[in-house]
Amino acid sequence: MTQAPARTRTARRRHDREIVALAVPAFGALVAEPLFVMADSAIVGHLGTAQLAGLGIASALLTTAVSVFVFLAYATTAAVSRRVGAGDLQAAIRQGMDGIWLALLLGAAVIAVVLPTAPSLVELFGASETAGPYATTYLRISALGIPAMLVVLASTGVLRGLQNTRTPLYVAVAGFVANAVLNVVLVYGAGLGIAGSAWGTVIAQVGMAAVYLWVVIRGARRHGASLRPDLAGIRASAQAGVPLLVRTLSLRAILMIATAVAARLGDADIAAHQIILSLWSLLAFALDAIAIAGQAIIGRYLGAGDSQGARDACRRMVEWGIAVGVVLGLLVMLSRPAFLPLFTGDSVVKDAALPALVIVAVAQPVCGVVYVLDGVLMGAGDGPYLAWAMLLTLAVFTPAALLVPTLGGGLTALWAAMTLMMAMRLLTLWLRTRSGRWIVTGATR
Repeated sequence: MTQAPARTRTARRRHDREIVALAVPAFGALVAEPLFVMADSAIVGHLGTAQLAGLGIASALLTTAVSVFVFLAYATTAAVSRRVGAGDLQAAIRQGMDGIWLALLLGAAVIAVVLPTAPSLVELFGASETAGPYATTYLRISALGIPAMLVVLASTGVLRGLQNTRTPLYVAVAGFVANAVLNVVLVYGAGLGIAGSAWGTVIAQVGMAAVYLWVVIRGARRHGASLRPDLAGIRASAQAGVPLLVRTLSLRAILMIATAVAARLGDADIAAHQIILSLWSLLAFALDAIAIAGQAIIGRYLGAGDSQGARDACRRMVEWGIAVGVVLGLLVMLSRPAFLPLFTGDSVVKDAALPALVIVAVAQPVCGVVYVLDGVLMGAGDGPYLAWAMLLTLAVFTPAALLVPTLGGGLTALWAAMTLMMAMRLLTLWLRTRSGRWIVTGATR
């Protein structure tokens, strides 16, 4: 009678060690990424308001472009971890190389589009006559680093699939430090202004990509994996990424609709919305770290043919998601009075944000489960379902959000619609995991 509970406790401890070992470094790497933009903003901000405005516009365009291709990390993690679970490290690294080659091809295509259209893109974002030239300069130079940025995404996916999240953390921290130093030297030391900031970021990104390629190539040589591009493998990587691209675009559309609705509510509401959205993004990093662990762990179990191990790991990660969500929610509730003054002294903005923050706090346990189940299904390679589920969520959220200005309720009602969106995601993801249809074992799905 005591053996079964003992085995259960042992399995839970094993899952806990795996989750912590993968999630903690992943969280550090996720937090390091936005620090690039923060460092650039802090340095460029001293050049003048027009330069900072130009940086803001260019950074928004670059962030959007790169976030669209985040599937390079997600799809590669799932594919590589399956091969690892099946015990075929050579095929795992070969699969990862296909993702890296795809990243290079996509990066070249983005450069070909951005360089000639940079002025038009900047104008589309409503840049002023003074900020526009700075935004165009920064965008054109930074676009040269997009292939490196995409290689970093794909390579990160390779290492996560190999159950290694420490190396991405080290590379991200080193890249942040190099970026900050290069920005100072080139912006002020060399007198290049905003162009120096762009070149510093490009050099740091290329350096990060070079380190990742060195690590992956070394692993490929150790296990006898080919480094040559394989058209069939690249095509398979692209096909696996398409559903995740649809999912990502749907999520971006939800965030854009929410921002557009907030803008229609008034200046105070859009200001409060941006503050809350920045907090929402920060909280997402902590929850996404568990999801990243889920991608790697679930893929490995399914690749090894251990469906029960995948179920047990999923259950334990859901428990982690709920627990972390509760903790984050309590922190938001307790820190509200101290958090808002960091961003604004306007009492009207604070009044708009306070009740919406309560909704954000209450929603965190739901968000925790959503992120975890999202990671589980990504690790299982269940991209097509994730795409359809997010499209359905977008269809439910859009009318609810667009009715806010008409029905009233202000920013609080808008964030209630955002919580409805997360609840819809929870429902679709829970139904899928409960069905067991995501459990497909083997080296490939």
